Amino acid sequence: MLNRTTIVSLLAVLALALPAGSAAAAGHSGAVVFSRAVAQTTKDSEGKETTTTEGGLYAVRDGHLNQLTEDPTDTEPAFSPNGRAIAFVRSGDIFSVRADGSGLRRLTDGAALDAAPTVSPNGKFVVFERRSAGDAPADLYAVNSLGGGTRALTGTPEDDHEASFSTDGRLIVFVRSVAETGGGTADDLYSVRPSGAHAARLTRTGRVDEFDPRYFAAGIVFSRGEGGEGASAYADVYTMRGNGKKVRPLVAGAGSAYVEDVSPDGRTVLFRRDQGLWVKRIGPGRARKLTELPDGSQTNAVFSSDGTRVAAFIEADGRERLSSIDVSSRSTTELAEGFEPLEPSTTPGAVTTIGPVITWQPVRR
Repeated sequence: MLNRTTIVSLLAVLALALPAGSAAAAGHSGAVVFSRAVAQTTKDSEGKETTTTEGGLYAVRDGHLNQLTEDPTDTEPAFSPNGRAIAFVRSGDIFSVRADGSGLRRLTDGAALDAAPTVSPNGKFVVFERRSAGDAPADLYAVNSLGGGTRALTGTPEDDHEASFSTDGRLIVFVRSVAETGGGTADDLYSVRPSGAHAARLTRTGRVDEFDPRYFAAGIVFSRGEGGEGASAYADVYTMRGNGKKVRPLVAGAGSAYVEDVSPDGRTVLFRRDQGLWVKRIGPGRARKLTELPDGSQTNAVFSSDGTRVAAFIEADGRERLSSIDVSSRSTTELAEGFEPLEPSTTPGAVTTIGPVITWQPVRR
């Protein structure tokens, strides 16, 4: 574990709340941060097995790889808007750390399981999902960037998840899963203010699900179809106003389409379809394919802060790949190629887990 002073820890959390103008833009494009854990199982002379796990958060920037934290339970990193700090999950609690790995600070604690942090646009607080147990439904909570001051934003028997802020930080869109008669759940989109007030239902579709919501310049873009995995899963991409009105298809037809991200200017959607990553301006016009994806692969992709590139974590056939794709030229480079800490382990009994959540550091231009 990293051992830092209280003063440095306090500076780490203050960095979440500082304005973007005070951020130091390290590197040309900022760091791509992800989690990695390696579990190694060995046997002693009597055949007794012992498993040790190492890992933490890692950052790749301009051809350099650095380990930021040293706890293998660290997952789901999310940068603050100024790029100076990272909120993340450690053993069911929310922590923050400076972008260089210093200044570790705990933001939440207790018996509940906290997950999926996202930092508000003004950097003053972090919204996250809280469950009483691993299989329990989640409510949305917020915690001050300095820690303490935890408050519930939602409180229902249903499962609330996939929270995403509007650009101005005045609203949060999220998915609510409601149990259906006869089994299964129906997913609809809701919005709520950061204070927890004025919760509003945005969609009412009992036979299809809405998920992957993101705000864009004129409303909300989201996936609609049958959520989950398996042969029955499918989706198209839709848009609507922030109040749930004027729902319109954006990407539909042959092949399912799932929202991955929206560009920082709020005008372009990144989505996956037909074993590929695609981009499309939100509105009339055709989509462009950025890259192929292997059959059966899993991916998580995000825009850089200037919208010119996409970082993609791709897992297929037991191999993980972290790539950068130029949106204009569609050229692809391996962000972590050749780095020993990311190479598949050749030691028998070792199991490596990377990602799947990645976050790209915002950089002031």
